[in-house]
Amino acid sequence: MSTGLDLAEQVLAPLWRGLAGYRVLAFGYACALAVVGWPSYQRPEVAAGVLVVVGAWTAYTTVGYLRDPGRRLVAADLVVTVAAVAATVVAETPQRIAAGAPVLTSVWSAGSPIAAALTAGPVAGVLAALVVQGAVLAVRGGLGPDELRDLLLLVASAAAVGYAGTVLRRSAAELRTAIELRAALAERERLARTIHDGVLQVLAQVHRRGRAAGGPAAELGELAGEQELALRTLISTAPPVAQPAGHADLAAALTALASPTVTVSGPGQPVVLPRHEVDELVAAVRAALANVVVHVGPGAPAWVLLEDLGDRVAVSVRDDGPGIPAGRLAAAEADGRLGVVSSIRGRLAELGGTAVCESAPGHGTEWTFGLVLRRPGD
Repeated sequence: MSTGLDLAEQVLAPLWRGLAGYRVLAFGYACALAVVGWPSYQRPEVAAGVLVVVGAWTAYTTVGYLRDPGRRLVAADLVVTVAAVAATVVAETPQRIAAGAPVLTSVWSAGSPIAAALTAGPVAGVLAALVVQGAVLAVRGGLGPDELRDLLLLVASAAAVGYAGTVLRRSAAELRTAIELRAALAERERLARTIHDGVLQVLAQVHRRGRAAGGPAAELGELAGEQELALRTLISTAPPVAQPAGHADLAAALTALASPTVTVSGPGQPVVLPRHEVDELVAAVRAALANVVVHVGPGAPAWVLLEDLGDRVAVSVRDDGPGIPAGRLAAAEADGRLGVVSSIRGRLAELGGTAVCESAPGHGTEWTFGLVLRRPGD
């Protein structure tokens, strides 16, 4: 199997090699049966031509399946298999077919449904098995005990192999996630050691000396202390759990906004949404926090609360500032100042969510963002 394939396909390599070996042996068995029945063929040249094509196709698909199996190759394999089975009616006599003579391909025809099962799962394998055995029944002209037995065996085999392939792919995906998480943890620990041994110590020293010096240096020391606290919070926070492709943890993304003036609260488990929705929600929260800095003050506290309500998610941003006078937002929009409309309400509207502002003079301001949850697999 090519090393360019992902882990999920690499774990299936032994099954593909097993299928390749089976088809080679099955082709040899079909040739042996043809040699034995050669004198009885109605048109032996047709049987020979079919076996030549089957042999060439076996070599081609063996290389193809081992290098890069795909649905197109499986579909072509199924077509060739059905055509080779159907050619039996031309090569054999009606009497031998009625007496139960094997089709030209014999057990070789089982390879196509197995390949379909490995590529697309048990359902595809069973459907391919039904197509192949349907061609066999059309050649034989009826469903007898032997045909029923072959049908059940092929369907059961395709279902079992397809299920095994699905389980292996799922296990490979879980293993890949574990490997990525382990690598992320190792990198995080390395960065934490580097930051602790360098940046944090420098910030702590600047903080202490700035406070001791007083004056403008004290303000610089306070800023260094804030950054020290933010960095310590970052490296002490548990790393985010790896999420399905195209998704992210909203809880982890909001936690990253915490600072000495911003308190973030949320559920103890990940809240997984499509990455685009997470990015837009976080951007809306940033815009609301920026408004707190502008209208309340750089050191004003703010609180961010995330709630997972099952079928929807709610994020609120609250401050204890002077509040927004009634009609101020509408007047700002009418004057063409679209900061709130585009940065907050516009983002939520594009996501199909809501953005509600509750405020009154002297009672602070609270933004509440609501969005219907679309979890992985929905």
